[in-house]
Amino acid sequence: MVSILAIRIRGSAATPWQAQETLTMLNLSKQYNAVVYPRNDSIIGMLRKVQSYITWGELNSEGAKALISRIETSHGKLNDKIIKEKFHSTDELIQRLVQGEVKLSEIEGVKLPIRLHPPKGGFKGKTNAFIGAGGEVGYRGEKINELVKRMV
Repeated sequence: MVSILAIRIRGSAATPWQAQETLTMLNLSKQYNAVVYPRNDSIIGMLRKVQSYITWGELNSEGAKALISRIETSHGKLNDKIIKEKFHSTDELIQRLVQGEVKLSEIEGVKLPIRLHPPKGGFKGKTNAFIGAGGEVGYRGEKINELVKRMV
């Protein structure tokens, strides 16, 4: 099983309440928030319901490594001391996160969702059009990792 990374691209103005409620369930309440979920049918269904407001795809080890640098805890940034309480190394955490074996919420003190910056160089397309139509929202597969690196 792989992990899915979802990033909210559009804000909350003029969002229907059904979509807003689904975004809240996904813990994507603000623009540029990111969450990681193990891939399952219920999560995929929710992501498809709000795909006009988010972009999502499969997380790989490079994207996970960049994402871990942005994770905050109640004591500051996520560091090796906090990681070694539950895992042998950062590489093990990255590998298990990508495979969907661990959730970030299982690490004590982690603040979710992960807050990201707007992408360096800006978005390449419109934020109100789907990927296939020259936009930025919707399913982007492995290319989500390139976006994460620009947003860290």
